[in-house]
Amino acid sequence: MTNLTHLDETGAAQMVDVAGKPVTARRAIATGRITMSREAAAAIREGSVKKGDVLAVARVAGIMAAKKTAELIPLCHPLPLTKVTIDLEPDETGVTATATAATDGKTGVEMEALTAVSTTLLTIYDMAKAIDKAMKISDIHLLKKTGGKSGDWKAATDD
Repeated sequence: MTNLTHLDETGAAQMVDVAGKPVTARRAIATGRITMSREAAAAIREGSVKKGDVLAVARVAGIMAAKKTAELIPLCHPLPLTKVTIDLEPDETGVTATATAATDGKTGVEMEALTAVSTTLLTIYDMAKAIDKAMKISDIHLLKKTGGKSGDWKAATDD
């Protein structure tokens, strides 16, 4: 019926069979941004948000989310992650989050990196919403992936 890997010949959803694929080193990097009022951004940078250290909590939340991706996204394979990092860049109008996920496995870690970024940004929103409920999460996307049958991929840049 289709050549989409998550659908069988009748169109029903299925988890892709990766049994015959070789184990390779795989890595994915994703990014996203949360914009907010200057007041909220300053409170996050200064560590004065009443709920605590927003950036530290958001970083841990992102790492935890990457490890739970298969529980959240129905057709994702559970992966033994070898590394997850969350880099946060606060500025005067928000925070940019970048997640890197890695594994030695039979399938990629793009969803783990994207889930990590999304949860990191949602955690920042949760912790700072008392200051600014109008914060906006945007631009969540994959920057780069390496490894696997399809090889390396990098997002096109504007420069």
